[in-house]
Amino acid sequence: MNRISDGTVVSTRVRLARNLEGYPFPSHLKSEKQAKEIIRLVSSGLSRLDEFKLCYMDAVSDEEAVCMMENHLISPKLIQNKRFSAALINGDGKISIMINEEDHLREQCIVKGLDLRGAYDTMSGIDSRISRSMQFAYDEQFGYLTACPTNLGTGLRASVMLFLPALTVNGVIPKMIRSISRLGLTVRGVYGEGSDADGYMYQISNEVTLGVTEEEILSEVEEVVLKVNELEEAERRNLINGDASLDIRDECMRSYGILTNCAKISTGEFVKLSASVKLGACLGYIDIPDVSAIDDLVIKLSPSNITAAAGKPLTPLERDVYRAQYSAKAFKKMKEV
Repeated sequence: MNRISDGTVVSTRVRLARNLEGYPFPSHLKSEKQAKEIIRLVSSGLSRLDEFKLCYMDAVSDEEAVCMMENHLISPKLIQNKRFSAALINGDGKISIMINEEDHLREQCIVKGLDLRGAYDTMSGIDSRISRSMQFAYDEQFGYLTACPTNLGTGLRASVMLFLPALTVNGVIPKMIRSISRLGLTVRGVYGEGSDADGYMYQISNEVTLGVTEEEILSEVEEVVLKVNELEEAERRNLINGDASLDIRDECMRSYGILTNCAKISTGEFVKLSASVKLGACLGYIDIPDVSAIDDLVIKLSPSNITAAAGKPLTPLERDVYRAQYSAKAFKKMKEV
């Protein structure tokens, strides 16, 4: 088993795109009644599988919807289509099923670390049981029929979230992206297509779903992730041994100092400084045994999650003060573990 560098692989996501036979794709749904009928069909098919919570998006506030997105439970596109859409989320938040997004169903499972097959097995089992109570749109030649041609076939999108600070700092990312693209894979930001790679975070996923098997997709993504991990590990050694090593260490330590002593901090600055602290921990400059705790903290202190924790509307300044106070305690506690 290949060794994964500390903090490099953040999470694995497996997503399946499915549509119901006999219904137009979400973009062509003619009425709210028809959309709600699809929601009822899907939710009733899941009622016996797990403790799923059904969220009609038109009954969810904008703040709650953004909070769900920041926790990677739903996509920005589902929010844009609130009138016709819904989401089913299980108790621990690892599994969510978006209804009437681009396709009737976007089923996803997110787990920590690199576990493509584990996530796929979980999602595939649920998908099989859903299909017992409804007919998916399927063609013998093209496989599962989807709204976007890039999802035809297996309908499987396997993604791995990676923390790649050394490759970014050393300017290797553009070359890496070009190489990965030639293999039929793609690199995106934190929230998928069109999003930025905030905090040195990148998603690597398959681009091709037609003419390949699920196993081929999982194997290819895993192989590329392991290779990228090796490249990141090599670039981290270059950072430690390079001429700028003292500057890198100084920046990481200063970031920790700010996060544990500031009176207020914005989301953007918090994400940037947290990434610097995580890099310092990965390079051995800062003693934080469990660097994954930093990833959890970044999500927890996003604007909508802070508001949800407070249980009341907060001004941007109030959120910045809360974030500074909470992060100071959290980072100090990480070093005490």
